[in-house]
Amino acid sequence: MICILLVAGHGTVLETQIKNDDTGLYSHLAGVPKALLPGIRGKKILDFWWETVNMRQLFTEVYLVTNADKYKHFERWATANDFPVENVINDGSTTLEECLGAVADLELAIRSRKLNDDVMVIAGDMLCADQNFDIAQVIRFFRSKPRELIIYYELEETEKSSSRGIVEVCPDTHRITRFLEKPQAGLTTSRLASVVFYCIQRDTLSYLSDFLSLQPQQASDITFGQFWEWLINEKQRDVFGMKLPTGFQLIGQVGLSDYTKWLTLYSTKQQYSPAKPITCRSYARVGLMGNPSDGFNGKTIAMTISNFWAEVTLVESPTLVLVPHPLNDPTEFGSLQDLFCISRKEGYLGGLRLLQATCKKFHQFCSKQGIALTKQNFTLKYDTNIPRAIVSATLKCLMEFYNITDDDLPKPIRANFILNVETDELFITAGLQDRVVQVYEGLVYMDFSKKLMEEQGYGNYVSLDMSDLPLFWLAYLSDPSDSGRIHSDVRQRWLSEEPLVVEAMKTFAELTDQARTALQDRDWSSLAQLMDQNFELRRSVYADDCLGPGNLKMVQLARQFGSAVKLPGSGGAVVGLCLDQEKLVEMRQAFQEAGCVFCFIVPYNPSAHTVSGQH
Repeated sequence: MICILLVAGHGTVLETQIKNDDTGLYSHLAGVPKALLPGIRGKKILDFWWETVNMRQLFTEVYLVTNADKYKHFERWATANDFPVENVINDGSTTLEECLGAVADLELAIRSRKLNDDVMVIAGDMLCADQNFDIAQVIRFFRSKPRELIIYYELEETEKSSSRGIVEVCPDTHRITRFLEKPQAGLTTSRLASVVFYCIQRDTLSYLSDFLSLQPQQASDITFGQFWEWLINEKQRDVFGMKLPTGFQLIGQVGLSDYTKWLTLYSTKQQYSPAKPITCRSYARVGLMGNPSDGFNGKTIAMTISNFWAEVTLVESPTLVLVPHPLNDPTEFGSLQDLFCISRKEGYLGGLRLLQATCKKFHQFCSKQGIALTKQNFTLKYDTNIPRAIVSATLKCLMEFYNITDDDLPKPIRANFILNVETDELFITAGLQDRVVQVYEGLVYMDFSKKLMEEQGYGNYVSLDMSDLPLFWLAYLSDPSDSGRIHSDVRQRWLSEEPLVVEAMKTFAELTDQARTALQDRDWSSLAQLMDQNFELRRSVYADDCLGPGNLKMVQLARQFGSAVKLPGSGGAVVGLCLDQEKLVEMRQAFQEAGCVFCFIVPYNPSAHTVSGQH
């Protein structure tokens, strides 16, 4: 692959304002080409791009196209920076009026040097907010696609889409469906801006001369944006897009104030303390209605609770480090007997594998989705009283660290991602409901109907109002059953379309819709009745042997005090709603005397950024 850096533009506005500036602050920059102006971290703008592409394992040659007016500047720069002087191409223009334009400059380089290879094109006078992105990721993604590649980024809030080339990108195929060069307001809702950073296949290079031959106006008026509009919108050529989690600014024809503004903004971002840790929490959930039908195209309602959580902390570091938890990932024991007891109760697998699997899948996802990640390392550590939430909390940290937005990884897809980490990478039995609630947080209604799951790959998820919820309680055994035993052979019976199981899953969905109405109407008596019905329906399908004696004992105990009760998940715990406050206190004592752990649920309300409900 060949790289061509374009620096042939005539920045007359910026050059004139620097020359006429009466503050004296910029007098030393008079006559300096745009690409050789100061950039981030004290480097010249072009220095950064040359350091980025100066890799023989990626590029066989790197060329620089400049104009006659500034040729001597770049010749001297090439000599000082070990850039091959013979690869500096002079397009012959001396003024803005006679300049060839970026498309013609690229075509000149290809024609004059008889290039017949894939080409990466970069504007060498472009400020890049992120000085650490990995250009090798761009090439790998380009190689994975059958056609051209355009780099884009998400506009800053202060940037107007009418000033940039805007792309509309298919989220599934990453194909650019439409390119709009400096669109007027209302033509598109996209905020994805293309920059002069492209990968072009060798068999597409001939389109450059074809495009130029069609242009009646002077070549200096022709932009790359017009070329891509023609190639994508008119010629219907497949072109793909890759997002970089950073901002770009072409110095182009901007004035001195814009240049200093963007330089200051991007430099400030680079100065942001890398040592400041990112800490994210994810919370456990309780299934209030419909479970376990989430795995059977049913409907459920569940809620995150602040009683149980996983907290992950990420801090930038020279190498990537995963820190073992002193309790969950023990490597030192008091004795062989100590090791035996801990291993028998907790097994051999702690939380470290969840961190590692999440990082692996995150890199894999971003590579496949065309999202380039910065070349930054980090240290991850965690604390938790509910290990299953570690994946969700880790993903939050990674997204914040790499500036991955909700558009890059939408919430429904994020839930699927978390589930895949557990099931595909670690072979942990898990359900989608838990991951959806961890992502959306709060009180969530979920519809996993077969039609939705097959058509869009995820269900319909709706956040419900959490205000004025009644006091729910939770009790659990010290040695809970696992998901595999609880689910028993129900899945096979469902796949075999056994009428009892199929009808039960439909009924779970109906109960969930009724519970949604009860929640909206604040009809807590009806909700309590529905919770009891949910348990009895589950019992009829799974039978007592599968539910386990410990779970049944807790249900029976709760009902002695008139409390609604059901299983909140796969087993080992019960969730209840007791509307009689006096009996609630008595019931708490009875559970404790029975050797169970009992607590009142504190719902986690994300909209309030705090916990809601009663303690």
